[in-house]
Amino acid sequence: MVSLGLSDSLQKPWETVFTKVKRAVVFMDAPSAESLHWYGGALKMFEAGALNIKEFSSFEAGSANQKKAVFIVSTLIKGRTADTIKDIIGLSSFQYTVVITAVSHSVHLLANNVSVEIAGRPVFDQFEEKLCEWMGNMNFTTEVMHVPLLLAPLAPHLFLTPSFTMLFPLVPQDLKQINSARSEKKRFTSLHDLDLHSLPPTLQIKIMCLVSSLNCLFEGLSIREECFAVGATSRLIAGELANYPQAKNRRKSAQNRASVVFIDRVLDLTGAVAHHGDNLLEKILSTLPLLPGHTADVKVSMVELSAVQMTDEAQNIIAPGCLAKPNDPSARVLWEAILGMKQKEAIMEIRRHLVEAASKENLPIKMNLGRVSPEQLVSFIHLFKNNFKALESHCGLLQLVLATVQTMKHPCFSRWDDFLAFERLVLQILGESELPRVLRQLLPLVKLHSVRKEEDYSLDDLLILLVYIYSISGEIRMGDELGDTEEELKKALVHAFCAEPELSPLLQKITGCESSSDVTLRKATSVVDTIFASLRDLTKVRAHMKQFRSVYNPGNDVHQASYNPLLKQIGEEILHVDRHDPLDIEHMSAGLSDRLKTGFGMFMKVNRPHPSDHPLLIIFLVGGITAYEMRMLKELVSAQKTAVQVIVLTTKLLKPIDIPELLFALDRLHPDIGV
Repeated sequence: MVSLGLSDSLQKPWETVFTKVKRAVVFMDAPSAESLHWYGGALKMFEAGALNIKEFSSFEAGSANQKKAVFIVSTLIKGRTADTIKDIIGLSSFQYTVVITAVSHSVHLLANNVSVEIAGRPVFDQFEEKLCEWMGNMNFTTEVMHVPLLLAPLAPHLFLTPSFTMLFPLVPQDLKQINSARSEKKRFTSLHDLDLHSLPPTLQIKIMCLVSSLNCLFEGLSIREECFAVGATSRLIAGELANYPQAKNRRKSAQNRASVVFIDRVLDLTGAVAHHGDNLLEKILSTLPLLPGHTADVKVSMVELSAVQMTDEAQNIIAPGCLAKPNDPSARVLWEAILGMKQKEAIMEIRRHLVEAASKENLPIKMNLGRVSPEQLVSFIHLFKNNFKALESHCGLLQLVLATVQTMKHPCFSRWDDFLAFERLVLQILGESELPRVLRQLLPLVKLHSVRKEEDYSLDDLLILLVYIYSISGEIRMGDELGDTEEELKKALVHAFCAEPELSPLLQKITGCESSSDVTLRKATSVVDTIFASLRDLTKVRAHMKQFRSVYNPGNDVHQASYNPLLKQIGEEILHVDRHDPLDIEHMSAGLSDRLKTGFGMFMKVNRPHPSDHPLLIIFLVGGITAYEMRMLKELVSAQKTAVQVIVLTTKLLKPIDIPELLFALDRLHPDIGV
């Protein structure tokens, strides 16, 4: 029942948008487009009467006969965003302009340093006047409105927040940067001491955008929520939501109850960079190129189904396919199955769907049991190639099959096992010795580009492995041996950085250099030192915890050493039949009555709020979740046989390469808000 409400709540904002696009050319930024992509795609926009859909860019414009424009943005309508709107209008002949922003008016006030709520909507009204000025006539029609376009629905139980993709939990290195701008007496000793106003202004605004958007979502669901947090950044977000003035008003009349648990991804990066051998979707996301402007969907080459010859040039001639199939019920069923299955099961399910589709179209398919190979799947696909009716009817299914085939044939598919083998070696060595020995296993793998072979690890790969090693290690003992080993590894990495003839997107991001010629010895040394400082931080992120201090099981004579995911530990604790008082899951009070209830618990028996108190549990992963973790969580909920419905909201669907980019990013404390 609540799940249906969530679907309706997603639909209402886009329905509001669709009422505005008739006979208009629509300009959309990437996060808004990604949300629409998973909701219904461009088809929905055209069905609502849009004339065209274009990128939100200063290089785009309407044609001379297009008099109406709709701008859909996920950012504040000021600064760079406002400049882009002005540029587009200046190149066009619009007489009617609508601007739709996902950022509420209250956050616009905050961004304009107005600390109290003002009656009306002065920021939006002023921007409407600017739009008239830019169009050249104050009598032309303008509208500026807030529509909470927050989520991208990947599955009934999984929702992304595309405009918060780069929002990542704070780490101790960030605390040092924040303290550097404060006097010595006012410096913070811990991340948990931070409040919203101690953060850089753009990060404050980003967090308040999220809080405001979640409040709108819960208003649509008529939810009165209890907020919980695991981690310093989650604590900030949950605290702001619990005490958000508009949220307090909403809760007075809300009819449904829910628990919202915010979790910092940085508390467990092991699972985010690990190469789980039994997850097909993780391999698809890591292997195929992303759709431009998207974070959770990939480009699927459709050349196999065309008469065009299979060449590199042909890849750009035929429009690519993708994974999202919101308007194709049968393909959506398969997509959701892939999301929740192990690799072998998923590939078998793909073949089953393909065989059923071929049989339905009376295609001459020859089914043979046993192992599914990419060649077998391709032979089945070719049956649809010259049958346009069958091709059109099952195009969504064929795109998912082609994504699987192209992943299985890719060289990276076999390399996955190499990563998995090294990760297992790390687990085994950590059970027998300490971190220096693990790092010595990595040292010979650092090779200069001139001697690096195709099967060797790239610098990107090595950074992923380093995050895995330090995250799984937990608290470490400092000493000369560790210091010396780290110095050796640093020197090797510095030389490798300097010897790269071309920087990967990740290396560009963490060095701040576009060209390898800009990476001097001094620059590389500084970057590597910063990386290792962040890696050291990873060993201490759970030090304050009482229950979830470790994600490493050392093993014994019977069982091998293993990784114990933090998300699984938290899920088991929340859904445990005995309902213990959680030690590391902090309840965020929403007012005096809640604080009194918690306080009286010290003197008398009072039931403290528990995350499993309500029929709906929303888990919000700040920093992303992997496809493997989604399947693990689904299996956990099923095994617990609980009546609680679990839904996951997250900032990103992760693949291993994403974590070094988020963790080592130079601009993490200053997210893009369009200003």
